[in-house]
Amino acid sequence: MTQHIGIVGCSAEGAALCYRTICIEGERLLGPHAHPEVSLHTPSLADYVARLEAGDMAGVGDLMLASAGKLAAAGADFLICPDNTIHQAFDYVAARSPLPWLHIAEIAAGEAADRGFRRVGVLGTRWLVDSAVYDDKLRDRGLDMVRPDGDERDEVDRIIMEELTKGVFEPESVAYCQGVIARLEERGCDAVVLGCTELPLILNDGNAPLPTIDSTRLLARAALRRAVDAG
Repeated sequence: MTQHIGIVGCSAEGAALCYRTICIEGERLLGPHAHPEVSLHTPSLADYVARLEAGDMAGVGDLMLASAGKLAAAGADFLICPDNTIHQAFDYVAARSPLPWLHIAEIAAGEAADRGFRRVGVLGTRWLVDSAVYDDKLRDRGLDMVRPDGDERDEVDRIIMEELTKGVFEPESVAYCQGVIARLEERGCDAVVLGCTELPLILNDGNAPLPTIDSTRLLARAALRRAVDAG
């Protein structure tokens, strides 16, 4: 027996990559075609965006909790959220949740520390990069966090929200993100967190100037391990 994984989705592409990773990589632990039971719930992305734009983190948290309640009713044993940005509401959510959660930034920070990195750049939406979500988790591991500059944050945010969340992958946007990572390397970074769950769809260790910390797949693999080990 394995535990039932509940996925609290926000944007479709990131949630889909996380779900696919769980299902495809499950067989490494469980045998051919096998994976734990998985349920996914997501409200309209527009509902999250409206609350993020208003700075309403309690509202963001209430949307996450609504999903959590539905997933608990569906039989999930624990929850993950394949969206870095809305982890700004994590403390609000965790205190009120019917089920335990894994924290995506905590998992990514642990991976960075385990691989021996010391100074880590973070790419993601403007909301995420301006927040303390990764600052706190990286600092807990003794790591420094570096943010792209203001114009870079705005353009990466535009690429994520106007292209990647809609399944649009433009070569020019890939090249722009590669340039941002190259400039983080010039500022002393030895790795970069792909802190938007869509970024691993266009960036990886094969095409990025720095080693990448793939938050989406790391979260999926952590969920797999928990589901199998606790089952």
